[in-house]
This record gives sequence, structure tokens and C-alpha cells, in this order.
Amino acid sequence: MKHIWLITLIAIFFAGCASHTPAPVINRSPQASSTNDWRPNTYTVRKGDTLYSIGLEHGYDYREIAAANHIYSPFRIRIGQKLNFSSLNTKDLTDGAKPSTYENEDDVIVSAVDTEDEVQSNSEITPPTKTASPIAADPAATPVLTEPKAIREPYSLEALNRISPAPAPPTKVAAPTKAKPAVVEGVAWSWPTQGKVSARFNAASNKGINITGKEGQAITAASAGKIIYTGADLRGYGKLVIIKHSKTLLSVYAHNSKINVKEGQIIKAGQKIAEMGDTDTDKVKLHFEIRQKGKSVDPEQFLPKS
Repeated sequence: MKHIWLITLIAIFFAGCASHTPAPVINRSPQASSTNDWRPNTYTVRKGDTLYSIGLEHGYDYREIAAANHIYSPFRIRIGQKLNFSSLNTKDLTDGAKPSTYENEDDVIVSAVDTEDEVQSNSEITPPTKTASPIAADPAATPVLTEPKAIREPYSLEALNRISPAPAPPTKVAAPTKAKPAVVEGVAWSWPTQGKVSARFNAASNKGINITGKEGQAITAASAGKIIYTGADLRGYGKLVIIKHSKTLLSVYAHNSKINVKEGQIIKAGQKIAEMGDTDTDKVKLHFEIRQKGKSVDPEQFLPKS
């Protein structure tokens, strides 16, 4: 009888255990952020730094740094000042961005997604010239063929061909084709202007490439992105445009004579952003850089082979 009672108690005990599910295990240890960023959380200002140069080196819009650190125009910073990056949004600035419309210096409304590579002001547009209509030939004026002295045979098609050989059909000249964009890290790159590469990348002496051309020659965006800087605040760059293409990639366009875009504008690949010039340099050229995680890299490793 005691054995039966003991067996009954054991059966009741195990039945009760089976009716309760174990409590979930919750990991309360610190989690790594899904938006890990390659940039430091803080930066200490050094001699020669400006808010603009710090933005370029770290891939931030300088206005983001200013807002996060309560720095106001004219954006002065001091040596030893600690800048906080941890509160900055590390999401790609181009995600979900919408095309913008702005008014440029010539009072022409320009869409950021205009299908034309270049936009001209009304004063620059030359109306097409009218061509004079051809004069009808006088039916009475019939050309008279005279037989050259060298030919004594009767006229025939073969003889006429010998007198005046038929002109050869014009040869078709293939139109120049642009190299297909090269895709690196999901970003499609194309050349920002036409011209000869006069100076190539050198990590020690030249942080990009120099392309020679003519004053006023069109400079276009090497890839789609957001304009994060326009101006002449970085010494040695002249009139400068910086485009952010992704969280890790920027492109730099220096020495322009004129800038055709504004900060915060979303632009497409191939859109005109500036005109070539010689600001803060000794000759007309485009100095073009690509920055990857703040480090200057050889642009020709990104651009399509010509």
C-alpha cells in the first residue's frame, strides 16, 4: 500500500513539472549597435583643423558636427576642444532623400533631377539661326558635257565614270562612347569631366588626381549623392564642392571657377555641379578626390577605364 501511495505522489510531481514552461533567459549584457560606425565617438581639435576639414576627414556634413556640439556660425573651434560624434546620425544621409528644387545665381529654377547635364540661363541660350532655303535650279540651264581631248571613244557610262569618277560614299564615324560607370561598394562611378590627367594620386603629395581643361568647362557629379559642402573655406582647394555618396564614400571637386549647386541638394550622377577654374591654384584644372572612410584613395581605382 505504501508503495502505491509513493508511486502516486511521484506521478503527481512530474505531471506538475510538465505543466510549467521554463522562464525565458534574457540577455541583459550590452548589445553592439546594428549601425556600427567607423568614426570615433569623439575628436580633439588639433592645430590647423577647421570644422570643414574635420567634416571632410570623417565623412560628416560640417553642419551636423556643429549642431551636435552647439557650435554656431561662423563655426569657430579651438585647439584642444573635444567634439562629440556619438550623437550624430550614422545612417546614410542619402537614404530616403528626396529631390530638391532650388534657385541658382542666374534666377533659373533648376530641378535636382533635371535630365539635362547642363542648365543654361536665358541669357546664355542662343536661338537657332535660320538657314536660307536652297535656290531652285533653272530647268533651262542644262549642263553641257564636253569631251576631253584625251577621250576619243563615244560616250558611255564607263567613259563618263573615267571622265568624272563618282565620289566615294562618306565613311561613317563612330560617335565617341562614354565608358560604363564602374561600381565600387554599390556606388557607380564615372569621370567628372573630360581632359588629360596631368597629375596622378600620391598618398604623400597629391590626395587625388588633377584633370586639365578649359576655363568654364563643365564639372559633373561622379556619382549620385548629397551636396554636403560648397565654398572656399578649405585652404588650397579654392572653390570647392563635396558630395556624400554613402556612409563611407565622399567625392571632392576643387579649384572651380563657379559652383552650380547648393548645400543639402540631392543630385544625380552626371549632373553639372560646377565649372572648371583656377581658384587657389596656378592653372585651370579640376582636382578630384575620393575619400573612403575619411582616407584619400586613388580615384582611378574607382573610375571606369577610359
